[in-house]
Amino acid sequence: MGERLMTLKALFAASATAALLLATSASAAELTVGFSQIGSESGWRAAETSVSKSEAAKRKINLKIADAQQKQENQIKAIRSFIAQNVDAIFLAPVVASGWDAVLKEAKEAKIPVVLLDRDIDPSGKDLYLTAVTSDSVHEGEVAGEWLAKTVGGKACNVVELQGTVGASVATNRKKGFDAVIAKNANLKVVRSQTGDFTRAKGKEVMESFIKAENGGKSICAVYAHNDDMMVGAIQAMKEAGLKPGKDILTVSIDAVPDIFKAISAGEANATVELTPNMAGPAFDAIVAFKEKGTVPPKWIQTESKLYTAADDPQKVYDSKKGLGY
Repeated sequence: MGERLMTLKALFAASATAALLLATSASAAELTVGFSQIGSESGWRAAETSVSKSEAAKRKINLKIADAQQKQENQIKAIRSFIAQNVDAIFLAPVVASGWDAVLKEAKEAKIPVVLLDRDIDPSGKDLYLTAVTSDSVHEGEVAGEWLAKTVGGKACNVVELQGTVGASVATNRKKGFDAVIAKNANLKVVRSQTGDFTRAKGKEVMESFIKAENGGKSICAVYAHNDDMMVGAIQAMKEAGLKPGKDILTVSIDAVPDIFKAISAGEANATVELTPNMAGPAFDAIVAFKEKGTVPPKWIQTESKLYTAADDPQKVYDSKKGLGY
């Protein structure tokens, strides 16, 4: 009996060791990805972070997120830290378009592929990253401009513009696309344009100054914001000035965050162009295929830019998005 017990104990110990080895090899096969995230300047950014976590969990990928609090120097430090940890890949949502060459060269020398998420960098850095998963932000600006042109028809319309962070590729491109449509419609004119830094507080502050400068807002026909968060701030400024947003002043913005659907539902906003928060899903798939099969992805993986208005059951869209971390 004693011998049998000893044998069982030995068998148990051996099987436990085998299970441990199996677990170790399974976790060694898991990929570790470092994500240098800009921060949480907007609801959309928070949703991107939350969706990235769930997409990583789905694929059993170990995701390490570093929040840069909107500072490029923090992003560069985070990338260097990921290189030192020898991660399998690095995701970067670049706060600005330039100044990445040195640190991305270090990643390349360490043979760690870099994927850009939702924003691009200067063309000079094209060889330094594997792929970029972004929407076409010029196209987003065009979709916003075309909605406005169609909505006002031939009537004269003075537009004020709330720009995103100065130097960010997404702000430059959302302006470029919108301006291209304005240029083709003589009745549309951008009379004021200023950065609201992609935040609600700054959007409100800048809109307040626009209203003061434009005859208490009476000279403004429409406001175009490079993101919904600035528009939410602008809507507040309009209401406080005794104006009816969505009626006295038309609104069109980009991102499609839940709160803008609340505003559309209430008749206080008119249109938004969606920027999907799921940039990480396609990026993870590209990294897995690259690591496991050597498949080189296209240099740019484009996401869809969908327009939403009051005709799209905004309450239903709000309900479907509210749990995403916006």
